[in-house]
Amino acid sequence: METILSLCVGIGLSAACGFRVFVPLLMMSIASYSGHLSLSPSFEWIGSPAALIAFSVATALEIGAYYIPWVDNFLDTVATPAAIVAGTMITASMVTEVSPFLRWTLAVIAGGGVAALVQAATVALRGVSTASTGGLANPVFATAELGGSVFTSMLSLILPLLAVGLIAAGLVLFVRKSSQFKAQKPAV
Repeated sequence: METILSLCVGIGLSAACGFRVFVPLLMMSIASYSGHLSLSPSFEWIGSPAALIAFSVATALEIGAYYIPWVDNFLDTVATPAAIVAGTMITASMVTEVSPFLRWTLAVIAGGGVAALVQAATVALRGVSTASTGGLANPVFATAELGGSVFTSMLSLILPLLAVGLIAAGLVLFVRKSSQFKAQKPAV
């Protein structure tokens, strides 16, 4: 049961990477540093004071940069692969009592996969916002994404099963709405 809960924490934090790459890493670092989160031995560095400082600075820079119109779109191109890597790393750091092969398989498929899906959804929504408002509404989306990352990270650390359930429901809803939108679009 502990492995399943650890995997759920990893998946939840990985999903939060799809909103903001460094917010979940910072939350994870704080939780580990304060003794509230156990990490795989090879990832205990995440809870070190140096990592905590580095993740704090990176989080502040990332949050600020997303409020600059058009820079946010550029960041999405960099953040997409970064979110996948961070999601994979987070999930691998949480799954402790399994073989390395299974750990990394779960990390890549579950952690990297969910981070990629959430990131793809945010990129698509930002693209719609940029196209329809010329980027003027992007700060609103940046705030919502930041809130989503903080909320998902906190929920993943406190109630991981609920977090994974909400993430799954959100992704299913997004896929359904996207397919309905595409079906309504007239053919050119």
